[in-house]
Amino acid sequence: MTDTTVDGRGEGRARHRARSPLIHPGPLPALLTAALAGAVAGTAALGQGALLPAVVVLQAVTAAGWFRLNGMWPARQGIALAFAGGLAADAALLLAPEDRVPHAMMGALGGWFLLVLLLQLRHRGSAEERLDSLTATAAATLLTVVAAAHLAAAGVDGATVVTAALGVAAAALARSVPGPAALGVVLGLLAGAGAGAAAGAAGWGAGGAAGWAVAAGAAGGCCALAGLRTASYDFPSRFVHFTAGVALPLTAAAPAVYPLAHAAA
Repeated sequence: MTDTTVDGRGEGRARHRARSPLIHPGPLPALLTAALAGAVAGTAALGQGALLPAVVVLQAVTAAGWFRLNGMWPARQGIALAFAGGLAADAALLLAPEDRVPHAMMGALGGWFLLVLLLQLRHRGSAEERLDSLTATAAATLLTVVAAAHLAAAGVDGATVVTAALGVAAAALARSVPGPAALGVVLGLLAGAGAGAAAGAAGWGAGGAAGWAVAAGAAGGCCALAGLRTASYDFPSRFVHFTAGVALPLTAAAPAVYPLAHAAA
């Protein structure tokens, strides 16, 4: 007769897997997100050079968090490759003329995607493992490059970066308040818009207009909620929550910040 006995750890894992895979990162990662967003907001007003260290930290945490969120750990080579892609995008956009910044970022992304494909040829695992590795590395590279859009936006209109980052911080903190998920989403959206309104009242209205500050804050808050939702797709893992749960809200806001900065300018 086949032994079907399950030890205590197996039973715990079975019960664990039977629960919802959506587990919000919680208040401590939200505080770290707020701190990182505060660093972005505080340095964006001083220019791209001052903002660069905060963006680099964001890119490093994003790369590590994405691999862990996908159940891949350790993945040092993939994390290093994705992070290096973000650094290449940073350098490209800082060196490119203002009207060529999007082209510089796309060029860095395209070049790194080619490098990712070439390195996957050395993968010795099964076809399924190679596909998982390829998709995770490509997605992590895309996210770290996209995070550089904060840096690009600061070169166009720093006030937009400030207000959007404040919106991210406010939304992340509001969403971490215990209660129904729907209530947390509503509070997050209101908090993001409120942070933008406060920034506008303080004279940080994007493009000099308080209305643009509210729009930037609300956009940052909305993107932060999307990032938190993505980081919640995992069974409880402190490492996921303290990497992807910290970085993705701010990284997700980057694609919205750049066009908003151009519109404000």
